[in-house]
Amino acid sequence: METPPFWLEQSRPTVATVEFDHVDVAIIGAGITGCAAAGALARGGKHVRVYDARGIGEGASGRNGGFALRGAAARYDVARETYGRDAARELWQRTEGAVDRLEAIAGDAFRRTGSLRLAADVEERDEIQAEYEALREDGFAVEWRDELPHLRPHFHGAIFHRPDGSVQPAGLVQRLASEAADAGVEFEPHHKIESLDELGAEQIVIATDGSGRGLLPELDDALWPARGQVIATAPLSERLFECPHYARQGFDYWQQLPDGRIVLGGFRDFSILTEMTDEETTTEPIQTALEAFLTELLGEQPQVTHRWAGIFGLTQDLLPLVGPVPGHDGIWVAAGYSGHGNVFGVLCGELVARALAGEQDSLLQLFAPARIVQRV
Repeated sequence: METPPFWLEQSRPTVATVEFDHVDVAIIGAGITGCAAAGALARGGKHVRVYDARGIGEGASGRNGGFALRGAAARYDVARETYGRDAARELWQRTEGAVDRLEAIAGDAFRRTGSLRLAADVEERDEIQAEYEALREDGFAVEWRDELPHLRPHFHGAIFHRPDGSVQPAGLVQRLASEAADAGVEFEPHHKIESLDELGAEQIVIATDGSGRGLLPELDDALWPARGQVIATAPLSERLFECPHYARQGFDYWQQLPDGRIVLGGFRDFSILTEMTDEETTTEPIQTALEAFLTELLGEQPQVTHRWAGIFGLTQDLLPLVGPVPGHDGIWVAAGYSGHGNVFGVLCGELVARALAGEQDSLLQLFAPARIVQRV
């Protein structure tokens, strides 16, 4: 039976809010991105209002697996070939900085654990070895691990990424929203925006990642919604996993929380066509696959206490869209994180705020919506 996400059950973000007659910037989406952007804009002197169809942080930001990883969705060696070596190196460095920023904001909602990227078979071992070598060549802190005695089923080696961590994402949103509210941001939760024409602000930021379809046809074509399904167990007595783990190109991911419970997500490739959707519901095929893998991983069938789904946004080149939407003066977007929204949400929320204020940043060229978004 589907339940509220564990993160939101544990901590549901709320803030006291002000009310403005007029705002300079309207932001759609009160998740990590929207709250980060709102706080940065308000600290820069703007009057900002943040809208969300639900409560603060109740979309993808409160429904993910709780990973805080450097880098993007593409492997680093692939990113070098696709985006260019300098661009890939800068992106990875900037995401490392964003993990540090996330840690500073989140406080005790963040743990610096590192992460393990696992090879599920020989082919994936070759792939992540290529990534490991590329990361080493460019000076990033990585370790190769062949011995993985804590794991079953058998994996074929792993990269340990020391800078990575684990975050309680609802706790992160609470900190970001509180900072934004303290800076004077107005929040309007439970207010669904049906049309951008409703908003009287001079500038609008769409920060809904894979949700919010119907606001602009161009973004509907460029941002593809995908459903991630997650389960959480009752606390286990044994400490099995010290850091977030992920395998099969990120399709399987899990971690053990400080209280002993396992949070496991993924397997959307078991029914990939049905999972390319913005319907936020769990399904029997994916839930069955998650439970079967969890039983294999633990050697016994644990008690599953929570089941939920969340929607995230994919782009064709696996990079976010951050900047002005072509053909629409005053409309900006920060979305499309391809499953890396906790770190990218902080990075891109603050990035779009700086862009809106007229600041230049080399990442804005890499993330420019015009590379994908076609004018209608």
